[in-house]
Amino acid sequence: MTYLTIESFEQALQGLQEPDVAAIEAARARQAQLTKPPGSLGRLEDIAVFLAGWQRRERPTLERGQAIIFAGNHGVVAQGVSAFPADVTAQMVANFDAGGAAINALSHAAGLELKVIALDLDRPTADFTEAPAMTETDCLAALSAGAVAVDADADLIVLGEMGIGNSTAAAALCARSFGGSGTDWVGPGTGVNGDGLARKANVIDRAIAYHASAPSTAFETLRRVGGREIAAIAGAVVEARRRRIPVILDGFICCSAVASLAAATPHIIAHCLAGHCSAEPGHRRLLDRLGLEQLLQLGMRLGEGSGAAVAVGVIKAAVVTHNRMATFAEAGVSDA
Repeated sequence: MTYLTIESFEQALQGLQEPDVAAIEAARARQAQLTKPPGSLGRLEDIAVFLAGWQRRERPTLERGQAIIFAGNHGVVAQGVSAFPADVTAQMVANFDAGGAAINALSHAAGLELKVIALDLDRPTADFTEAPAMTETDCLAALSAGAVAVDADADLIVLGEMGIGNSTAAAALCARSFGGSGTDWVGPGTGVNGDGLARKANVIDRAIAYHASAPSTAFETLRRVGGREIAAIAGAVVEARRRRIPVILDGFICCSAVASLAAATPHIIAHCLAGHCSAEPGHRRLLDRLGLEQLLQLGMRLGEGSGAAVAVGVIKAAVVTHNRMATFAEAGVSDA
């Protein structure tokens, strides 16, 4: 899907695909027949049923998992909101390409096909305290980049990001989507604290005030206080929904990409799971607003899709127990 107009993106947010009810019922029926007390595998059972519904089969598969990491640069870095310079974004993309980052190792461990997409790193977004972060054309291009990156044959998609300054954009997206001040949503990001946190909160408050009179649509919020990599994640989430592909969201920044979408249409992320709850303070609050319960809580705050990739191990456990356990009849075990 390529978005040439705002209207085409807004149309994609309507008439969303839904999970297959028959597959859900069949998966639940299978769970009830497996050699265990009902509900004894906890969320593993729920995950298996969730996947069955979106994959439209009683026994879901994880033969082809895809991890997509988007990278972008942010003009708001000029406000001193990051402990690292913007050059680090490109340096980390080179590290991804060389196979040396955490997401490379974790994707390998999870059996995921990794794709890294850098979006105009030599052309940062505008400082959103003074102008919209992106033009309409740039935002549409970022949304389209996310959509076309989705592998139509994937069984599962992990999403992540890289972009110096993007925790500030994430906090601004959350504040504009769900309300609150910069202080409510701000966190250390790459490691700022003290005066740095106060400066980030002030930057967010100024941005929200600057754009207060702008339309509060999902598109306008993304383009005004988001970033290319964040908009690309939003585009990938919408495309995955169009194709009924389950999505595992990563941390605060990744989840902020769907904040403006979910604020207007909460069920738009029904095909998404939260891989983990990061140590970034705003993530817990954001997950609550999104109605998502994390699979893991490991104190991670790296980004790169790292927490979501780790969570794939849990999802694989859900699939293998659902598919490989014997039923009471097969095992010759008396049920209740």
